Amino acid sequence: MLKERLNKLDFSFFKKKGFLISVGAVLGIMLLVLIYGLTVRGKMLDQAVLKAKQKLKEDYQLDLRIGSYSFAGLTTVDFKKVRVLPDSAQQLAAMDDFKVSVQLFPLLSGKVKFGSISMENADITLVKEDSTSNYDFLFRKKERDSTQTDTSSRSLAETVDRLLQQVFLKVPNDMQLTNVNLSFQDSSGTQVVRIPTGEIDNGDYDVDVFLNDQEAKWNFKGEVNPDRQTISVAITSDNKAAEIPFIRRRFGLRVSFDELSFRMDDVTRKGKDGLQVHGGWSAKNLQVKHRRLSEEQISLPEGSAVGGFQITENTIELLPGTKVQVKDFAFEPRLKYSRKPKKLLNLAVHTGRFKAQDFFDAIPKGLFDNLEGIELEGEVQYDMDFEVDLDNPDALKFSSKIDDAQLKVKKWGKANIAALNQPFVYEAYDDTTKLRDIIVGPENPSYTPLNQVSSILKKTVLNTEDPFFYKHKGFELEAFQLSIVTNIKEKKFKRGASTISMQLIKNVYLNRNKTMMRKFEEILLVWLMEQSGQVSKDRLLEIYLNVIEWGKNVYGIAEAGQYYFSKKPADLTIGESLFLSSIIPRPKTGLSSFDYTGQLKPWVLKHFNTYGYIMTKMGQLDNEEVPGNYGFYQVSLREPLRPARPKGLVDSMHTHDEIKEMAEEMDREERLRKTLIERLFGPQEKKEEN
Repeated sequence: MLKERLNKLDFSFFKKKGFLISVGAVLGIMLLVLIYGLTVRGKMLDQAVLKAKQKLKEDYQLDLRIGSYSFAGLTTVDFKKVRVLPDSAQQLAAMDDFKVSVQLFPLLSGKVKFGSISMENADITLVKEDSTSNYDFLFRKKERDSTQTDTSSRSLAETVDRLLQQVFLKVPNDMQLTNVNLSFQDSSGTQVVRIPTGEIDNGDYDVDVFLNDQEAKWNFKGEVNPDRQTISVAITSDNKAAEIPFIRRRFGLRVSFDELSFRMDDVTRKGKDGLQVHGGWSAKNLQVKHRRLSEEQISLPEGSAVGGFQITENTIELLPGTKVQVKDFAFEPRLKYSRKPKKLLNLAVHTGRFKAQDFFDAIPKGLFDNLEGIELEGEVQYDMDFEVDLDNPDALKFSSKIDDAQLKVKKWGKANIAALNQPFVYEAYDDTTKLRDIIVGPENPSYTPLNQVSSILKKTVLNTEDPFFYKHKGFELEAFQLSIVTNIKEKKFKRGASTISMQLIKNVYLNRNKTMMRKFEEILLVWLMEQSGQVSKDRLLEIYLNVIEWGKNVYGIAEAGQYYFSKKPADLTIGESLFLSSIIPRPKTGLSSFDYTGQLKPWVLKHFNTYGYIMTKMGQLDNEEVPGNYGFYQVSLREPLRPARPKGLVDSMHTHDEIKEMAEEMDREERLRKTLIERLFGPQEKKEEN
């Protein structure tokens, strides 16, 4: 037994001894590699610097100049007198001293991960002169290298994951900044952002940033963890009215705030093609102004969002439960983009029941001026689903429903809708220039009550502009869908979806400055106007006919009838009514529809045939005397307005621009006509008419 124990002991001893020898051998090899590396690292550094210079020159036409460089530790390199100069442009960057270290173990696996960065007396200067700048290289497309890896086959999850890894590999755990300046120069002057001292200490940072020598001060505070790929930042401003520099001159956007915060809490990887990013943002007293948004400064007292994105091989979408909150109003939007097998964009909003007042209180001040001060009671619920194939917009799916049966308007804001029931003053504008005030009421001799307008004129205007005016509640879903489809195809805003209610609100209450938010304000006002029922449909149509533009400085149906035909509204014929309805979308082009004889040009006949057919099928002409071609050849412009007779042979050709515009308009009208006929009479009638 003793012998067996001795044998086991010997075996254990030799086993441990073998392990120690193996560990010693590995350490010895690593030591030899380290010694070798230390002997050749100078040469390796020379090669790395040369390669960096060549790449900057070839890809970005940048000249990198370094006074001297050397190792200042095992993995730290110290660069002195660094300069970056674009070809044929002013110096972009200059640093007296720049130290950078990389982490050893990631380096062994081929990844360059910064451990620490130190920067002293650094100036980064962006200069714009006329149409050129010293940062043009940022927007210059690089020629594709045949040796580069094709990234088109990567999944979206892989692409985002690689991007996150590359960003956080370059974020150091420790950083020291001393006297670092970022400036922007153009013809209007210079702005300088200065960091006297800044530090990241084991991921924690608290940095003060100054604008133009104490003009403004921002504090950046938070933490960053490159290993876990998390970051948080809270930006506060001592000067509450201080604008974020650079962007006003570059984009015309003015932004200031008391506090902005952002955080990325977690990145979860689920296999090769699954990635989730969790985080959130918040803002306090955010002030924004841009002419495309609103003429007034937009003020958001408080707002936040929490949630994240889920990314797979071919989709990116908001995580379920992602919530946006402004004051007491909150909702959870759903958004998803798919790139394969179809390019689908999905958007959904299902609010559940909420207090209407909470929603209007949450609207940033200055965004919708006409709604400020409105008081509501009751709860509403909104449900919207939207799906569009970007390669096949005609397959659009869109639904929008609102439950507002409990809603009551207790007090109107600046736009007092109830006042439409009384005479009021309408301000007539030519684009943004005010022309005159028009009294909408009996005091105006041109004012025409609805019962004094010819029935055929009312029919043609309704059929042309809003055939379901007396049936809908301010919005026409099918027209809105057609508008979206058309605009996606044209890749620009080419067609609106305005009902008569929307046109009326736009003309009476909204300014003439075309901003992104004006349409949303219009929609909200129309919704409240129609839902309240405080103004009848007949009254709305009466106001509409008395205020819309029918020609240059021609407003209202009385002025239009007199201007074109020397007639009162009650005496207008079917042909004259069809013509007047045809020019509502383009009132200043009305005279161009006539030739020198005062007769309508042939291309207008399409409008007559379209809407004359609709009125016939709907029985609207049963008791009317209907001449051939719906009175097309009986329309005669009064003589003083007729263009001069052409000399020699009559040239009936239009200019290239006129023909192009006519063709585009007829194409849009043709699509609207087909949609309208199908809705009114069904697919069989559409086929028969075609």
